[in-house]
Amino acid sequence: MNYPLAQRTAVITGATAGIGRAIAVELGRLGAFVVANGRRQAMLTELSAELGGAGSVACVVGDCCDDAVITRVMDVGRYALGNPAHEADIVVVNAGRGLAGSAITSDMSQWEEMVRTNIIGAAKLIRVAGERMLAEMEAERLAGGGVFGETSKPRDIVVLGSTVGRHISPFSSMYGATKFAVNSLAEASRRELGPKGIRVTLIEPGFVESEFQGVAGYKPEWFAEVKGRIGPVLKPEDVARTIGFIVQQPAHVHVSDVLIRPTRQDYP
Repeated sequence: MNYPLAQRTAVITGATAGIGRAIAVELGRLGAFVVANGRRQAMLTELSAELGGAGSVACVVGDCCDDAVITRVMDVGRYALGNPAHEADIVVVNAGRGLAGSAITSDMSQWEEMVRTNIIGAAKLIRVAGERMLAEMEAERLAGGGVFGETSKPRDIVVLGSTVGRHISPFSSMYGATKFAVNSLAEASRRELGPKGIRVTLIEPGFVESEFQGVAGYKPEWFAEVKGRIGPVLKPEDVARTIGFIVQQPAHVHVSDVLIRPTRQDYP
């Protein structure tokens, strides 16, 4: 059987459910060693069992915004495939949360936690992943005498944004504001790291049905109306399959920005 991501290590935050879990399953199916992070140990244990246990997956429970957890996730990725150690070469910045409502109508008590998770946590992981990849590439240059940035090995940082990070949405404007920040952060990181040989890809999904809607506080009747109007909506596996395609590309090919919607979704 062909495993196109064999010998690659993928770190995925927010991997306990929804899009993150689907990404972990998809990249594991393609042969990557998966390092899955999330806050719910029981769900990580279930994911580990599905992916085949300790031989192909490692789970790190904890808050993706915590510096120690980020370090732990990346350290596990470094040694996942044994010696000689190498840094994880696929890092999926997926963990995030939604919030129904606008600046006028949303729950203000949840603003700071959403900003912390969606922006600060994402920025921290991008920084640590970028620093480690750059350091590894410099060490390779010094060892082999090559030119920094020239590599036959793909290195990917994949960032989960949203269509509402590109198109202003009044019904979720506080969440959308965080995704505008994430989208900008991803593109700025691409411009900084791409010339050095690291691919930074932004994925902007439209309506995806998962536990996201319930956690974010969207009313079930509202989402049912949306599904009836534009459905069928996306499944987490649709987003995961897209990411699987992106990270399989040769090192010189960069799919840098993908906006993926249900076919019948007109807005946002």
